[in-house]
Amino acid sequence: MKLIGSYTSPFVRKISIIMLEKGIIFEFVNASPYSDDSHVPHYNPLGKVPALVADDQQIWFDSSIIAEFLELRGDAPALLPADPHQSLHIRQLEKLADGVSDAALVIVREQMRPGDQQSEEVLLRNREKIQRSLDMLETMAAEGKWLNNGHLNLADIATGCMIGYLNFRRVVPNWCVERPGLVKLAETLFQRESFARTTPPAA
Repeated sequence: MKLIGSYTSPFVRKISIIMLEKGIIFEFVNASPYSDDSHVPHYNPLGKVPALVADDQQIWFDSSIIAEFLELRGDAPALLPADPHQSLHIRQLEKLADGVSDAALVIVREQMRPGDQQSEEVLLRNREKIQRSLDMLETMAAEGKWLNNGHLNLADIATGCMIGYLNFRRVVPNWCVERPGLVKLAETLFQRESFARTTPPAA
């Protein structure tokens, strides 16, 4: 298999971690979706990473779809429960964590613009999205049912990658204040080999 993506993308990291945890051998192709000569649109017409070229040359894109494809292969360990309703709870938290990463990406891209062209409304709206979502994830982490329950699942991985991205880009540097459940989850995840091997390169 071939994984197309960037070393700094939380969505690409999510897929890399899933494949490492499952022991799936893959080739990583570092490709920025933002460069003028990017090859990413060849794999995904939306021009986004990650994209996965499967062994049969079928191309899959969007991290949630790729995660689903990898889970359907049946490689252990399973990262979703067999029960569809329980699985849906975890997938919703995965999407929530991914949504935080999306909002953080918007902030990062906005802050790359010249100061007089940055929109305070865009920055504020996305910071508010992040704070609300982190509050819900903290509640779920503290509850320990679908997130942070001691058995690694897709929601844990997505949340860990999201927190890693917030730290890497220094977006919302105070995210950990009064969120001990998420701090504990992050500390546990970052000790795993799959997370250590996929740490974004120093900026």
